[in-house]
Amino acid sequence: MERSNQTLLTEFLILGLSQNPQLQVPIFILFLLMYLITLLGNLVIIILICTDAHLQNPMYYFLMNLSFLDISFTTVTIPKLLAVCLKNKKSDKSINFSLCILQFYLSISFLSTEFYLLSVMAYDRYIAICNPLRYAAIMNKRALVLLTATFWILGFLDTIPHAVLISNLSFCGSNEINHFFCDLAALLKLSCTDTYIINIVTFGGGTVMGLGPFMLTITSYVLIISNIMKIPSKTGRQKLFSTCSSHLTAVFLFYGTELGVYLRPTSEYSLDKDKLFAVMYTIVIPMLNPILYSLRNKDTKGALKKALGKLRQTNTLL
Repeated sequence: MERSNQTLLTEFLILGLSQNPQLQVPIFILFLLMYLITLLGNLVIIILICTDAHLQNPMYYFLMNLSFLDISFTTVTIPKLLAVCLKNKKSDKSINFSLCILQFYLSISFLSTEFYLLSVMAYDRYIAICNPLRYAAIMNKRALVLLTATFWILGFLDTIPHAVLISNLSFCGSNEINHFFCDLAALLKLSCTDTYIINIVTFGGGTVMGLGPFMLTITSYVLIISNIMKIPSKTGRQKLFSTCSSHLTAVFLFYGTELGVYLRPTSEYSLDKDKLFAVMYTIVIPMLNPILYSLRNKDTKGALKKALGKLRQTNTLL
């Protein structure tokens, strides 16, 4: 079949998490609340880091980038799900082909960027704990700018081949995406052309994008833990472990979910599992990150209490 006869598809239909009409309102309310919590939590982190002098250091600078990434990623995917929940007709759940490709590109670009950012955050903790006397010299402003530019640029460059290959596939037959956003696997299922190349690129890209930074992160933490175990003071060991525990928890949640999605064989693809994984990395983990980093961190808790105290004083004066 010629491509000209296959590209009549100009839009897709996003079916959402469930096609049961009775579940649409509960899903809408649940995900709206989770989205608002995600926005609020991450915005609070960004505002605290920007306004509190005690949080003006590289660790919190990278945390601010993580919060911005979480806001960006959820904003690319969740509003469409909320809109789909409010629409009853399938024709009202459409998304333009170009917008679908754009949503796909932005979502995987933000994910890719977060892989690199988490490894940079692990490296930052490695320098702070294993080489504290040189920390200020190594993690200077120039290094911060270079590291930030690197993980943002790599994140958006890595995913260009995927977006180009997807945009050049031919789609015929059904245009219903049985997902809540333009996910890679869901799009590939609708293609009527050979997807062998993009599957290879996806697996190879997932290996480089996922396992590379993951191994750097694990190596950093192996060195960190071995260094911490050499400290004779139990209190000192506990303090350093508490500094790293939040980031380690976030790392394992994020990498465990993502690598489970993109590095599994296509023969093991399951729509229900794919949606569950997607819910985890699109909304649950971004919602949990501010909680992990604030409730288990004395500096952010102190900054939050100080900000709330100033707010109370302002309200009292008014």
